[in-house]
Amino acid sequence: MITQLPSSPAGAGRADGPSVRIGVLVPLTRPGWAEAGRHLLAGLELAVGDVNDAGGGGGRPVELVVRDTAADPQKAAAAVDELAQLGVAALAGEYHSVVARAAATRADALGLPFLCSSAVLDALTDQPTDRVARLSPPQSRGWQVYADFLLDAGHSRIAVATQPSVYWASGVRILRDHLAPRGGTVIELDTRALTPEALCDELVDRRATALLLLVGHPEPAVPIVRSVRRNPRLAGIRIGAPAGQPEFAEWATLLGDDGAAIPFLRYLPERLSPLGARVETVLRERLAEAPSFVAFEGYDTVAVLAEVLRSHGADRARIAESWPRVTVEGTRGRVEFSRTPGISVWQWAGAPIQVVDRDPAAPGRFRILHAG
Repeated sequence: MITQLPSSPAGAGRADGPSVRIGVLVPLTRPGWAEAGRHLLAGLELAVGDVNDAGGGGGRPVELVVRDTAADPQKAAAAVDELAQLGVAALAGEYHSVVARAAATRADALGLPFLCSSAVLDALTDQPTDRVARLSPPQSRGWQVYADFLLDAGHSRIAVATQPSVYWASGVRILRDHLAPRGGTVIELDTRALTPEALCDELVDRRATALLLLVGHPEPAVPIVRSVRRNPRLAGIRIGAPAGQPEFAEWATLLGDDGAAIPFLRYLPERLSPLGARVETVLRERLAEAPSFVAFEGYDTVAVLAEVLRSHGADRARIAESWPRVTVEGTRGRVEFSRTPGISVWQWAGAPIQVVDRDPAAPGRFRILHAG
């Protein structure tokens, strides 16, 4: 069953004429990463309000039709079918890469343009397509930046705690391929076969200097961090989480000081644009906490689609044809799409990438450690 959520924000009728409906996929319930979904939706909704205050998309109000994917690829594919039948002009959103891949595949088959907000899996579709575009950087680019950060910090024996997933397997492959020619070794540890305590023993026996959490949050990521932090034999090991688990407040709430000094990837520039600074202020008030990079990705998604609607109208085929011609000043820089080698969808090649962590002296504050 597909969860029905309210269409978005009050005030969507400020522009004239019938609304242009945009289908939105977000994880809002478990086992999805609901906090990420909440931030993504907040950014999307704020942008719709701003777009409609400015006259809408091509003179028509923009309306979001939201569906909860709960991190379920089958549920996402069913939602795409439903949204297509409802007549949405385009599809947007999604945080989880495996879910976004299912949505992109189905949207492509239906001729429904899809602007993916926050999923990074390189192979978002099996074959190149003109219908799908993406704002977040591909996993290969981000995780190579992360691997360079580890090498620069002197880490060459890197353990990865893994779970079965196309996304995690892709991450292991990217790390191994990038590190091996530079003298790095990747040691894969299967969390299905190892308790957190047994994993600590493996880290000692294998002489790993860094442990990367390629696992779900909060389980088993949180118990692993606690075990490693409390093991005196591993006092010098670097814990990392390239997929971004420490970005959200729940991480700090569950782990406290243990959750600090764990580097992760964040897709923000050193300085937000003037638009980004204004959006940050409003999102902070709406979310009652600092907005994550995912919230900015949500805002930029609607900013891009609104420009497409203004310049090319609401016809699905014309939207899909517009990706290489659109240029929009977003919260994190100028968004333009191009073809990137090895990537099957239209890609924002200029998406910013940072490696950051929570400051041990103040876990609510982030430190930029590396940029790429």
